Amino acid sequence: MSKCEQCIVREFGSLNALGKEELLQLAKCKSTQIIKKGDTIFGEGDKLHGVFCVKKGVCKMTKLSANGKDQIVKLIKKGELLGQRSLIGDEPANLSAIALEDMEVCFIPKPEIIGFFNKNNQFSMNVMKTICVDLREADDVMVNMAQKNVKEKLVFTLVYLEQTFGSHADKSLKIKLSRDEISSMIGTATESYIRLLSEFKKLGLIELVGKKIILNDLSKLKKMAE
Repeated sequence: MSKCEQCIVREFGSLNALGKEELLQLAKCKSTQIIKKGDTIFGEGDKLHGVFCVKKGVCKMTKLSANGKDQIVKLIKKGELLGQRSLIGDEPANLSAIALEDMEVCFIPKPEIIGFFNKNNQFSMNVMKTICVDLREADDVMVNMAQKNVKEKLVFTLVYLEQTFGSHADKSLKIKLSRDEISSMIGTATESYIRLLSEFKKLGLIELVGKKIILNDLSKLKKMAE
């Protein structure tokens, strides 16, 4: 069992406000889980009994739309907590969390989180700030995407994926998403997304090698996303 006080992940989020004794307490109560790619961590409407700290991997947060399809709302990466808003608000999960790759997460039971929340002012402030930032970013993305056509949404999404998850030496995106997943992020049919990829390739903006998307001209894409 890894020691919470030695875990670099805690430096990235709300857990950095916990003291040594609290971290020792956390290490005793948390459990580490291996989540396989494609598995659901929790589903929309589930009652959560704790929060999940992402130690390794990436997951997608999805919302079931009126047409019965899952819409990707955001992506969660290493160092972030899952389920804190539902836990603090004492409400069912508003989104589903599904692993995009093999993940390692630590589950922290609700009593421990509520105890830290009530006793540690800095921790509670960190959690509330994180929730506020999430809501602000959701507002920004919603307004931004609503004002863009599908082509502009794809540009915005490609730049977001590069800035958030990085790229390899060959300029290909590090995060691997299926065509269905990216089309879900930009709110269009997979066929339309494929046509846009072909158009971007003809313009020299990207290159497609198997499932890899290579961003040939990132600076131009960033200007287009502004």
